[in-house]
Amino acid sequence: MHPLATMNAPTSPPVKDTPPCYSINSPPFSNSTTSAYLSMVFCSLGLISNLIAFVVLLMSFRRTHSRSRSFFLIFLGGLVVTDFMGLLVTGSIVLSFHFTSFNWRKLDPKCHLCNFMGMSMVFYGLCPLLLGAAMAVERFIGINRPFARSTSMPKNRTISMVLMVWFIAGCIALLPLTGIGSYHIQIPGSWCFLNISSEGNDLVFSLLFSLVGLTSIIVSFLLNTVSVVTLIKVCCGQVNNQRRRDHEVEMMIQLILIMVIASVCWCPLLVFIAQIVLSGNDLQVGSLLLWIRFATWNQILDPWVYILFRRAVLQRIYPRFDWSRGSIISKYPSFSNTMRRFTRSSLGSTLGSNETGEAGKSNLTPPSTLMPPPPSP
Repeated sequence: MHPLATMNAPTSPPVKDTPPCYSINSPPFSNSTTSAYLSMVFCSLGLISNLIAFVVLLMSFRRTHSRSRSFFLIFLGGLVVTDFMGLLVTGSIVLSFHFTSFNWRKLDPKCHLCNFMGMSMVFYGLCPLLLGAAMAVERFIGINRPFARSTSMPKNRTISMVLMVWFIAGCIALLPLTGIGSYHIQIPGSWCFLNISSEGNDLVFSLLFSLVGLTSIIVSFLLNTVSVVTLIKVCCGQVNNQRRRDHEVEMMIQLILIMVIASVCWCPLLVFIAQIVLSGNDLQVGSLLLWIRFATWNQILDPWVYILFRRAVLQRIYPRFDWSRGSIISKYPSFSNTMRRFTRSSLGSTLGSNETGEAGKSNLTPPSTLMPPPPSP
């Protein structure tokens, strides 16, 4: 989503036989040179950032030998492609309006372009949130049920999950074309979005958009919290029995940052929409523009998580940190000893079948080996 505009323009009263997308705000609209250059700068920054992130992910995917990390990189790749296309599609329409000042009624008398932009705003808005929830599910399974996931989830299924997320977001975006909700041009005239209203089908669609987004954030928060707790338990277990977990810590850090960015950028808009449609208050255009700009930053900040928060970069920033096996707990031995007392009983199910097998062998040890040696004469 990239409607970065600052000018509030007066609207002319609608005329007879006004197309639905112009029934609330009708062209022509005034334009602003400052808004045009700001939109161009932010759109360019987002596109370049996502291109760099895509190259970084492609190189990482070719070098990785970890099955779980390859799954995670596929999701990240889908998120980067979605953010890039969202900025490209919506940004092109916004910049075209700012630099040409076209009249929507003359260029798009049947509302096709407005509906297309409205669908793009909804589709590319929901996709990052739904992908964040899907990534949280993948990490939850990968950390809590690693062996079940590794044997039953091929890479093709991961790609299918990304495609399914795009399909769900696309179906929601197409609902206004079936009569559930509607897309309208929004002040200052550079973008189209769903009609935020407490009446009829507009209420249903607005509330659906808000609840789907908020539910995705809540699911991400809950599953990521469980995954982090489980990872701490594993990392604070016996060092001799610990599997290599540094790459999983790296993935969890990236996923948590993605969740935090999505929450900060999207929650104000989603809560604002739900509040307007449930309370029946009039739409505040200034607040809508502010929260839309917040949501736009999600597509600009996301790629920098993949670019900056990688082990290769962190090693250069903190070269004295030992990233070898056991480094996660070697830095905090007192914390490790404290956590081990509370997590020892739960490590058997988390660490996998190797530890379970070793425990079974110890239980089958003959009693004679456990008795103290006879006293020497």
